[in-house]
Amino acid sequence: MDAGRARRIIFAASVLPVTDIVGLWWGIAGQARDLTWFSSSVWVSKLRNICTSFGCFFAVFTPELIMPQPRVLVLRAPGTNCDEETAFAFEQAGAVAERVHVNRLIENPALKDRYQVLCLPGGFSYGDDIAAGRILATKLRQHLSDLVDSFVHGKGDRLVLGICNGMQVLMRLGVLTEGLPSPVDAPATLTWNDHGRFEDRWVHLVVDKTPCVFLKGIERMYLPMAHAEGKFVAASDEVLETMQGEGRLAIRYADGEAGGIASDVLPFPVNPNGADANVAGVCDATGRVFGLMPHPERHIEATQHPFWTRRDEQPEFGDGMPMFKNAVEWFA
Repeated sequence: MDAGRARRIIFAASVLPVTDIVGLWWGIAGQARDLTWFSSSVWVSKLRNICTSFGCFFAVFTPELIMPQPRVLVLRAPGTNCDEETAFAFEQAGAVAERVHVNRLIENPALKDRYQVLCLPGGFSYGDDIAAGRILATKLRQHLSDLVDSFVHGKGDRLVLGICNGMQVLMRLGVLTEGLPSPVDAPATLTWNDHGRFEDRWVHLVVDKTPCVFLKGIERMYLPMAHAEGKFVAASDEVLETMQGEGRLAIRYADGEAGGIASDVLPFPVNPNGADANVAGVCDATGRVFGLMPHPERHIEATQHPFWTRRDEQPEFGDGMPMFKNAVEWFA
């Protein structure tokens, strides 16, 4: 029996691995042979007969016939405070999400091999001391460079998402700006909001033409943002033009529900931080690595919309949910 395509047995409402009921098989059928002696059709037939004799419902399916459940590593650090909501959003979309502390990964780097998606959630990692996201980025660079490299580069079969503080970390790591021309070390960065304060509000967003996996089929979103250092600044016009040409300026702040891609920087509060080109999120050249400052995990339910009680009809889910569904469906 091919372990990579292991079958499952369903008894009534329970789903059990074949190996868990081998004892039942041997006890009833009186067989004392190695399970691999039987061909697939033979052992399925024998188990069906056993179940029928006991009046049990029996069915067999192979995992590849249903949509796979990607495993998501939601990375935690001191000061992270959006990991619960982010893990829940992925689970609602059909993934298996686990919150893992950065120190646990440092102790056992092999844990990374369990997961297909790396997500850096929002919060204030290490208190945003020195600069937002810098300490966690430094820790990842110094102690977990293989983790970052395997997800960002690797075989191209994994995804990376950074939300708010998570995007700040990805920007500090440089994975969102790889391959860009720049006269300085950083082609682009995130810095303080224009007014120099923490800003918390809902914003309209419009998706630009982009290869970003997470934004497939999405045109607009209405999401909350909450940050002090979220202003996207490019080192030069050349950097902006290159990112625009490659579809890496994935999502922008928009002027209302009908607002499009604006060429000029929009005024506050439409653009809540003064970001160049009204950028709210960027992706790498492959579209598999994505960071955004607004919080999609805070709007996965229709009732999380601030004006949901004024709607005549409620949508099936909030504007942020399609992002997480796209991530799960990418592995189908």
